[in-house]
Amino acid sequence: MPTLPDKNQLLRDVVPYRGKWGPRPADVTPEPAEPGEESVWDYPRPPEVRPALAPARVVFDGRDLASSTRALRVVETAGAPVYYFPPEDVDETMLEAGADISVCEWKGAAVYYHAVSGDKRSENAAFAYPDPLDDLGCGFSRIAGWYGFYPGRVDACSVGDEAVSPQPGAIYAGWVTSSIKGPIKGAPGTGHW
Repeated sequence: MPTLPDKNQLLRDVVPYRGKWGPRPADVTPEPAEPGEESVWDYPRPPEVRPALAPARVVFDGRDLASSTRALRVVETAGAPVYYFPPEDVDETMLEAGADISVCEWKGAAVYYHAVSGDKRSENAAFAYPDPLDDLGCGFSRIAGWYGFYPGRVDACSVGDEAVSPQPGAIYAGWVTSSIKGPIKGAPGTGHW
């Protein structure tokens, strides 16, 4: 695993950027959410950890890479939920530690993993926060060491019986289902969200 930045330094570096996007932009008209649906514009900022609404699954090379009835999701204004799996529910033999690190203003430093199976490989398909920031009491300590997966970098993801679509944009790991109403950040022209 790559060397993570010092947690206290992270707090000094990322806190000034927290919430810089402010309220919903004037050019955004949220889609109406019916009963049983969620609007990404009703999700909180800062984000928070919530239980998954149904069992979640990740498939790579025709095999279950992750499958859980205990998955958690992180929800944040304008983004699709990101699902996290406990290590016990992940086939870690299909993950290879990468060298990349990214920093979230809310959760801190993430490390990346490549999905591997035989000759098939997907770079940075998974990530984890080994020691997440939780200075705001958002529950991020609950996902320490749990794996998140990019739906567009594996064969398939599902929540319950529904196939998941990837959140728009290459940097987001959100899981889009029919019960999620947008618009969802990530597409061109949404960088200011």
